Amino acid sequence: MTTTIVDRTAPRDLAAELPVRLSLTPKTTLAGQLDGAWWPYSRDLEAELPPLAAALEALWGRITRVTVNPTRWPVVPHTVAVDGRTLHVGWFTEQDPDKLILLSYTVGRWDLLVIRPETEPASAARLMAAAAIPGSVLTAGVLMANEAVIGRGVRDALRREATWESEGGACMSPFGYLSLPGNGWR
Repeated sequence: MTTTIVDRTAPRDLAAELPVRLSLTPKTTLAGQLDGAWWPYSRDLEAELPPLAAALEALWGRITRVTVNPTRWPVVPHTVAVDGRTLHVGWFTEQDPDKLILLSYTVGRWDLLVIRPETEPASAARLMAAAAIPGSVLTAGVLMANEAVIGRGVRDALRREATWESEGGACMSPFGYLSLPGNGWR
């Protein structure tokens, strides 16, 4: 599994200079629903696809076509320039909104979970790890729904802990536990 995570967002002109945040399923005979996950810095496909294609071509060969669901992308260009050639981009409303499909004429097809750019780093790390499990039957939509529940649980636990602390937390005296009549502590 290859994972690169950077905790920052990038303006469009710097997108090509930042490392691609990508987690791939290791090569194995176990086929799963996804081949990994990608965490773009923005929702700008023209800026985000060239570094992704360049990073994947060393492993998977030349990427010739990409498909997305337009729900998550404000603009879906028909083509994107990648290293002096053209990458064709298509969109299908039937495709899972959280999935990117990459195609190569000679090598095959790969499906990546697309993690929303505004996702918290801890949540993105969980999603990237889950999407890279060999043989997983979980789809992009299921992974995102599971993470929404996990993320909500984490936020609730942090909120409860903050409330506990703001209301005094454990009753402590400077000598250890607070000695109250009948509690056995002295």
